Amino acid sequence: MLTIYGVYRSRASRTIWLANELGLPFKLVPVMQRYRLPDPPPAGVMHTKSPEFLTVNPNGHIPTIDDGGVVLHESLATTLYLAKRHGGPLAPADLAEDGAMTMWALWAAIEAEPHTINVLYHRVTNQDRPTDSKIGDAAVEALQGPFSVLDAALADGHLVGGRFTVADINVAEVIRYAQAAPELFDAAPRVKAWLAACQARPAFRKMWAERAKEPA
Repeated sequence: MLTIYGVYRSRASRTIWLANELGLPFKLVPVMQRYRLPDPPPAGVMHTKSPEFLTVNPNGHIPTIDDGGVVLHESLATTLYLAKRHGGPLAPADLAEDGAMTMWALWAAIEAEPHTINVLYHRVTNQDRPTDSKIGDAAVEALQGPFSVLDAALADGHLVGGRFTVADINVAEVIRYAQAAPELFDAAPRVKAWLAACQARPAFRKMWAERAKEPA
C-alpha cells in the first residue's frame, strides 16, 4: 500500500488529492511541520525534524511517499510519479505531454509558489505567524505576470491535452495559496473559473473535508 508521510494541512494535500482522483488506498503517517509546534515539541508527536522522520526524508520536509519501496520526496514529483505509475487520463499520453506536465510543475514551483505562499502568509491573519502587508502586496504585484501567463494557457479549460490531468492538480494547489488576493482572479477570469472547477471535483472535496478536521 502507498504510504504518505505528512498531514493534510501541508503540501501533502497535493499527493492526497491525486491519490483520491486515482482511487488509490493509502496509509497516512502523520508528520507535523516543526515550526507549527511549541518548543519543546509535545512528546510522541512526529515532526519534520524528528530523528525517526529524518531517516525517511533527510531534508526534513513533507510529504514523502513510500510506494512499495520507492521512496520519493517533493510533492510535485510525487504526484507526477503516481500519475505515470497508474496511468489513465491524469497521466501523460505521450512524451510531449510528459514534458508539458513537468514544465508546469516547475513553473508552479519557480514562477508562482514563492509569491503565492507570501499571499497566504501575509494576507491571511488567522494563523500563528506575524503578517506584513508590504510583503503581501509585493507578492500580489509579482503574481500579475504569472497569472496572465496561466490565464492564456487555459484557453481550452485545462493545461495539458484538453483534459483534467496531474498538471492541473499541481498548479491548482499552488495557485490556491493566492485566493486571499481576489483581485488576481478577477483580472484572470479563466484562472478563476478553472480553479473553481478543480476545487469542485469530488476528489478535492474529499481531501478538503479531511483537511478541515485537522487543527489549524
